Amino acid sequence: MNEPARASHSGFPGETAPGPLTGQGAESGEVIQLSRPKRRGIYVLPNAVTLAALFAGFYAVVMAMNGRFEVACIGIFCAAVLDSLDGRIARMTHTQSAFGEQMDSLCDMVGFGAAPALIVYEWALKGLGKSGLIAAFVYCAGAALRLARFNTNIAVVDKRYFQGLPSPAAAALVVGFIWVMDDAGFKEVDKLPWLAWVAFGVTLYSGLTMVTNAPFYSFKVWGGKRTVPFAVIVAIALLIALVNVHPPIVLFGMFCLYGLSGYVIYAWRKAKGQRTSVIATSTDEPEEKGLHP
Repeated sequence: MNEPARASHSGFPGETAPGPLTGQGAESGEVIQLSRPKRRGIYVLPNAVTLAALFAGFYAVVMAMNGRFEVACIGIFCAAVLDSLDGRIARMTHTQSAFGEQMDSLCDMVGFGAAPALIVYEWALKGLGKSGLIAAFVYCAGAALRLARFNTNIAVVDKRYFQGLPSPAAAALVVGFIWVMDDAGFKEVDKLPWLAWVAFGVTLYSGLTMVTNAPFYSFKVWGGKRTVPFAVIVAIALLIALVNVHPPIVLFGMFCLYGLSGYVIYAWRKAKGQRTSVIATSTDEPEEKGLHP
């Protein structure tokens, strides 16, 4: 008797294993070869940039373990630059994928969550005992919660703003402070209690600000194909020249201003009686309870 054709899965989604099968309408002994669907691949360019960002974060941790904190800080800033490029490259080349989104989030957790926490702990917080451990963990947990919330609310958040301090900016605050102090000549900071406690405060502030509802401007409206006035290009050129004057102080100062800007915007909206939440959906739905003031 002829048996119905059955397909066995090989482990890859959407892929059917080939094999000699007997069809119902075929003559006895006739073999029907099923065609193998094209295997899904992975886009190289955007994922290669994401992997480069992951390596920069990993390299920063290794350098911190060897006491080379300036190089570690530069590694985190390089990871932030690469992280800002991978998504734009994927959109410009039409190579977005669910795989890329998940990989980007995991690499962000390493580069802007675990890596800065380990670097600041190795640099200063280990001298504070359990208090230093708590601050480093609060930062790491804040980064994880912030990334999870970002992935969950990505479809309903106002694209002009981030909900809470973005993790690359939080990492820049922490390692920027380390870079400034290391450049100023402070060594063996874990043996300087006053500086260790300042690092404790910066780390705690960065970690907790990531999980607030304060709106931080995203600058996404300036990307892609949108045109900008000529003065904006001039301002970018001047900013690059300014950073070149003294990178540690200028970069840390810029991210300090950005790290405070969300609370300024929140207070301004509150004073004007405007809605402070960046959630863009209707407040009538039961799921939105607690998301709006």
